[in-house]
Amino acid sequence: MEKLPAHQRVVITGIGLAAPNADNLADFRAKVLAGRSEIREIELRYMGRVPAGVCVFPETKHRKKKDNKRGTRAGCLGVYAAHEALLDAGLTLAEGAGYRPDRTGVYIGLTEHGTVETENEVYNISQYGYNVDYWTHHHNPRTVLNNPAGEITMSLGITGPHYSVGAACAAGNAALIQGVQMLRLGDVDLALCGGVSESVGSFGIFASFKAQGALASHPDPTQASRPFDLDRDGIVISEGACLYCLETLERARQRGAKIYGEIVGYAMNSDALDFVLPHGPRQAECVRLALSRAGLRPADIDIVNTHATGTRQGDIEECRGLVEIFADCPHTYFNNTKSIIGHAMGAAGVLELAANLPAFDDHLVHPTINVERLDPECALPNLVVNQARRVERVDVILNNSFGMLGINSVIIVKKI
Repeated sequence: MEKLPAHQRVVITGIGLAAPNADNLADFRAKVLAGRSEIREIELRYMGRVPAGVCVFPETKHRKKKDNKRGTRAGCLGVYAAHEALLDAGLTLAEGAGYRPDRTGVYIGLTEHGTVETENEVYNISQYGYNVDYWTHHHNPRTVLNNPAGEITMSLGITGPHYSVGAACAAGNAALIQGVQMLRLGDVDLALCGGVSESVGSFGIFASFKAQGALASHPDPTQASRPFDLDRDGIVISEGACLYCLETLERARQRGAKIYGEIVGYAMNSDALDFVLPHGPRQAECVRLALSRAGLRPADIDIVNTHATGTRQGDIEECRGLVEIFADCPHTYFNNTKSIIGHAMGAAGVLELAANLPAFDDHLVHPTINVERLDPECALPNLVVNQARRVERVDVILNNSFGMLGINSVIIVKKI
């Protein structure tokens, strides 16, 4: 691929996040390197105790308690991550200072939205004989799909475009891709994009995975998420948020910004086969397309962060494709972040990318934890298991993120 001019090259200059084990990138990185999971059991309506990833962060740091109460959990997570991303980037959104609010776009990836609020309201009126007089008038603005993105714009006074990108568990990556495209088109000068999930508040999501035989369980909740392990039994559901500030390389250099990396390749495609079951060959096609668009060979990739969720078929399908693509790449390493934080749905891909980006500086590949008996069908070459590994170099990271209804996404980030 011909190298793009600086005004078309898109870089990451700010990261804000709330994960089940941290509320900032430095702590998040330290904990994933240590393999420290803070998955815990929660008491879920109708289901009892289940393992889940719950975020603990200063919810009123950037927005008042009354505004959080009026809005949604997803909005609360998104507002926090958006403010933190801008702070990390050293940006101010105001006329004459930094980027203009009307030239800033907000693109938020979602797996689900509105289920938590709807379930809570139905339960609430059930306590009053299903009298709809007790149904909140906030329900509609809480449940529209653009809600988290809209809450972010109201909190920050952003008057540029905002919308959600619905792409199942590939949504975080999809929102990053949207941000890159809008910057290259010149529609915006700054993109705030990433993913948000409030799914731990929905018993329906837990119940559905349980009905599919895909909800993880373990006496020790920190060991419940175990991709690639023979004893894996499903997904640990987590909430979370991770937003990125994206801008062109030209603008970032003009203002002397810290640059985490450049998004040099991406791809999305569809399996077009099944509502739930993944298809490895289409996932592999997506990886190859992203590599082609980036002008890279498989051997150029230093870290592949896998999507694997801890379901038997899902893990195996992904691994088959990766083994084929990276068969002759002795310096390509593989890891999995979900083993540490669970599956954060719409926020998964972007949280997992954030967990790996600091490797450009420290040359450490964070581990995949809870692998006690590696499934031979998931024996990826150079899979980093249970302990972080120091490597000679990290210049390029590839991030896989796949979702239901057969949607696949891949992002490739290169060190500047």
